[in-house]
Amino acid sequence: YKHIEHCCGAFIASHYKNPVEVGVGDNPDAAQCVHEAGCRIRATDIRACRLPDWLPFARDDIFSPDLSCYTGADVMYALRPAEEMIPPLIALARTLDCDLVVYHLGFESYRDGGAIVDCGVPLHFYYRRGQNPSKSVD
Repeated sequence: YKHIEHCCGAFIASHYKNPVEVGVGDNPDAAQCVHEAGCRIRATDIRACRLPDWLPFARDDIFSPDLSCYTGADVMYALRPAEEMIPPLIALARTLDCDLVVYHLGFESYRDGGAIVDCGVPLHFYYRRGQNPSKSVD
């Protein structure tokens, strides 16, 4: 495993039961950590991806999401998403009332960066279940 993906996957697997990786691309390494820990994992991306058979996948555009791709998720996570993806991810997390966890490339962040948890790499929480919407990062 790559270090970043392993740290993120291990954190997600130890804190959640029904995660969705958004923008998986052709890199299922974090999802594999989650899967190997026994969690039900799903993934989405705007384009078709070459992924292993064990990983349920749906093509979805986060800017106009199909809510059925995320039903029941307790967390959505994204590794190195483009900055413009953060606002629609926050909006979707609010709609679903699930946590949103993001690993940014380098020292990137969105607005104030949300709450940061160090799991070997810095993870940004931009929304937490049950969070007062007036307190979340828009």
